[in-house]
Amino acid sequence: MKQRVYNFSPGPAAIPQEVLQQAKDEMTDWRGSGLSVMEMSHRGKEFTEILATAKADLRELMAIPENYQILFMQGGAIAENAIVPMNLIGRKPQPATIDFVNTGHWSVKSIEEAHKYANVNIAASSEAANFTYVPARDTWNLTPDAAYVHICTNETIGGVEFDFTPDVGDVPLVADMSSNILSRELDVSQFAVIYAGAQKNIGPAGVTIVVVRDDMLGHAAPICPSAFDWKLVAEHDSMFNTPPTFPIYIAGLTFQWMKRQGGVAAMEKVNVEKARLVYDYLDTTDFYINKVPAANRSRMNVPFFLKDESLNEKFIAEADAHGLVQLKGHSSVGGMRASIYNAMPIEGVRALVAFMKEFERKYG
Repeated sequence: MKQRVYNFSPGPAAIPQEVLQQAKDEMTDWRGSGLSVMEMSHRGKEFTEILATAKADLRELMAIPENYQILFMQGGAIAENAIVPMNLIGRKPQPATIDFVNTGHWSVKSIEEAHKYANVNIAASSEAANFTYVPARDTWNLTPDAAYVHICTNETIGGVEFDFTPDVGDVPLVADMSSNILSRELDVSQFAVIYAGAQKNIGPAGVTIVVVRDDMLGHAAPICPSAFDWKLVAEHDSMFNTPPTFPIYIAGLTFQWMKRQGGVAAMEKVNVEKARLVYDYLDTTDFYINKVPAANRSRMNVPFFLKDESLNEKFIAEADAHGLVQLKGHSSVGGMRASIYNAMPIEGVRALVAFMKEFERKYG
């Protein structure tokens, strides 16, 4: 059998090996039920237990207050780009205005979709600098009566991450946390809505986590499909329609794995160290280039470029041969990208840095 590689994919991303092994062990018989999770009724006692445990563990891990609902939905963050405005613009007279802070590719995706449902105000943007930083809060031009303010807390392509939670007053703050949820401690009460596709830090593609404050429910626009109405989804305990049962199960196993590691605080400590290993090396060499200021560097996604880009294909091929895979950067920007989510062990990051140093020695 081929040895497991270190998978630096930005998503679908690595899943903790303990989780994969447990899922393998339970694949054909979940805890004596004689059933695989994939073939259970979503309304049966077995799956309702899985769902309830996953919700309770996530609430504990993120210290989610009781006045917030946890929803397990489908469609990924891309779908939430439409679902969020359809659920929130009804809070304001029409046409409503949504404020966006544009920090990269995924912010742009959210903005493009929101244009279909409301007026859009770009309160701040780093586009002029090729999305290499997060605009300082005091530069934002917010709309006093906006339906909400939207941010993407970590941009996977540019490798830019918020290092602060912005104060936006009484306007609801909505955050796409798809790529850094559960990687660092945060105060959920500072957000009205947090959403995240699971396929980076939580589990396989197919389930989307939505954490929504109770007062944000019940405002869906008439055009909102029933299956995407947060109030209906909450009232039906995420089972208004058949939920993505197996991805929810894997997410639940991941939450339990995180608790065994010591929770979010422990994960953050390791994530800081993993990111430090890569960035400290990048800062000592001109063979590789990272364009993001230190204050805004992502702990989850580290993009870098070879000064001599004619070596790109050789770098990828030799990295693959060393069991370091999925390092090619996004097609829109090129270069390389190491995604070092929670499931990436620190040994994998050490192996990457050692390889990068040896590659520089050979070709520098």
